[in-house]
Amino acid sequence: MDYVIGIDMGTGSVKAVVVDLEGKSFGAVQHYYSFNSPKPGFHEQNPEEIWDAFKKSMDEMIAEVGNLPKVIGLSSAMHSLIPVDKNGTALAPVITWADNRSAEIAKELRESEIGLSIYKATGTPIHAMSPLCKIIWLKENDPDLFKLTYKFISIKEYVWYKLFKEFKIDHSIASCTGLFDVNQLIWNKNALSIAGIDDKLLSEPVPTDYMKFIESGVPVVIGASDGCMANLGSGGIKPGIAVMTIGTSGAVRIASDKPLPNEKAMTFSYILDKQTFICGGPINNGGIALQWWLKDNIKHELEENDYEQLFAKIAAIKAGSNGLLFLPYLTGDRAPIWDSESCGVFFGAKLTHDKAHFSRAVLEGICYAMYDVLVAVEENSAPVKQINISGGIVKSEVWMQIMADITGKDVVITQTEDASAVGAALLAMKTLGLIANYPDFLAFDLKTIKPNISNTEIYLRNFIIYKKLYADLKDTMHEFHNMNTQSN
Repeated sequence: MDYVIGIDMGTGSVKAVVVDLEGKSFGAVQHYYSFNSPKPGFHEQNPEEIWDAFKKSMDEMIAEVGNLPKVIGLSSAMHSLIPVDKNGTALAPVITWADNRSAEIAKELRESEIGLSIYKATGTPIHAMSPLCKIIWLKENDPDLFKLTYKFISIKEYVWYKLFKEFKIDHSIASCTGLFDVNQLIWNKNALSIAGIDDKLLSEPVPTDYMKFIESGVPVVIGASDGCMANLGSGGIKPGIAVMTIGTSGAVRIASDKPLPNEKAMTFSYILDKQTFICGGPINNGGIALQWWLKDNIKHELEENDYEQLFAKIAAIKAGSNGLLFLPYLTGDRAPIWDSESCGVFFGAKLTHDKAHFSRAVLEGICYAMYDVLVAVEENSAPVKQINISGGIVKSEVWMQIMADITGKDVVITQTEDASAVGAALLAMKTLGLIANYPDFLAFDLKTIKPNISNTEIYLRNFIIYKKLYADLKDTMHEFHNMNTQSN
């Protein structure tokens, strides 16, 4: 049978998905790996574990189908950094997007004129997640490792080197480093200067349709980042359609034919292919906030049906949680506030509120944070009429209804949890000429959730308070953060 494989190298696992020539997935395998946090703010992984998971996922998927695929497409998590020697051997663990060790560097750079100019040129928010800030941190805090490094690469580049013995980086992964000019498609001189490196310490940028052949003769397309691929795999590359992904964290993205910078909200503009940018913003606190509430405040040992029971109780509570608001900034947050010193807040609590009200307020708070990003993105784009949604949120109709009500938009389920891997497969199919255009997901039989207008009116009023609440508390949050940091 004719098929293609899309492989997504995520933060916690590698997932390989089999896709038929109509763009529909019908099989998947997944292999997980761990992370380490040797110091507060550090988030590291072993690159060999990721490589092993990649090989196993690819080999098992091929063995399960029984014949070779037409093509393999790659997707990977953004913002990772690995110092390697000239043989591609890692000199240190992977520093992931979640690593926050360079937060002070990012904060100082973000408030400078040069930082703003780098953001405009690269489309990458100035934040600790970016390889730009990670490289500066290594230069200042581990000069010996910095001097030994032959190349600074991402996890996809690491896997690509293992496959083909060449240092290449696709335009998409390059566009989320903070070092790459997204208009000229070259490494940005100002960013390189700030990082203290030249382009010889980075891989050669190539288009996302760049292709090589593995020993079996199967072509492999280098592909793009997981965020861009999620838009493609969720049908979000047409005007008026936004894609929301909520897993541990979350993101809002739309497609555009040009970058869409927003200096205040610092939204991103990443490259999907030669014609398309994926623009939007990420939040830190998606499913992780719900997990925190359920595990640490309701039931310490979670069982399979605990989430279902929680959602059932939430469904019985009216929109607005009876005047209870939640700022979900448990791990600080990224877009649109970019404030690592912010914190979570319940506001409006009264004796009339029980655990179900607090539970619903947590869900609503996550949706408010996503809507906050959507509002920022819409400032420079065509109005969004529809939200295609993927990730863990699709398991809960209550959660998706809340999202539809808060945004006032139709919410459409296009993929369950495989959007990035499916996107990788679709880009590879188009590269090889197996399809002339990306499939029209609107033609599929998709589930649509309509907003409840009366609930939307309640949520819009509450959203004004949500925004004002953070603005009013920002300085106090920072003061409290510094006070507790000093005391520890």
